[in-house]
Amino acid sequence: MKRQEKNSTDITTKINNLAKSLDLGSGDETTLLEIEKTDDPNIKKLHLKKGSWDSNNPWLAIDKDDEKKIYAFVPAEILSKALISSKEAQQENFNLKLEKTIWQNIPIDFEDVRVVAMDEIKKLASKQGDKMVVSVNLEQLIQKIKDEHPNLFINMQELYPQLNHN
Repeated sequence: MKRQEKNSTDITTKINNLAKSLDLGSGDETTLLEIEKTDDPNIKKLHLKKGSWDSNNPWLAIDKDDEKKIYAFVPAEILSKALISSKEAQQENFNLKLEKTIWQNIPIDFEDVRVVAMDEIKKLASKQGDKMVVSVNLEQLIQKIKDEHPNLFINMQELYPQLNHN
């Protein structure tokens, strides 16, 4: 009996930690299910252990045979919003990195350099299925643009010849 109580405590701790990390409130507010095998290997039963079937929050499920496995059932609307948010964050991160790399090279007109960079990135992008895949080293890209279009950048060595160490 002590072992079962310890497992129950371990599971409760895991659920509370997972609920907290997913920002679902306390584990007490979480809908918890137990997954149980049936005679048919293609069918499993879900037992409501805690919470409500009507909850709009993600449900957490524990495999009865392997209590180390915890699953999350998420409404499609929430999953969709999370994926869209993730894509937007990736795009914002890319834009910030591109902006930083351009500014580090002292452009005369930031927007002109950005337009040229985006054109180059589009040329480098490859289509894989219905997705565009881009793998680009931004420092190398901006250096290439700087070499091909020096008029887009301030040349510090021309402005301050004493910077020339040759």
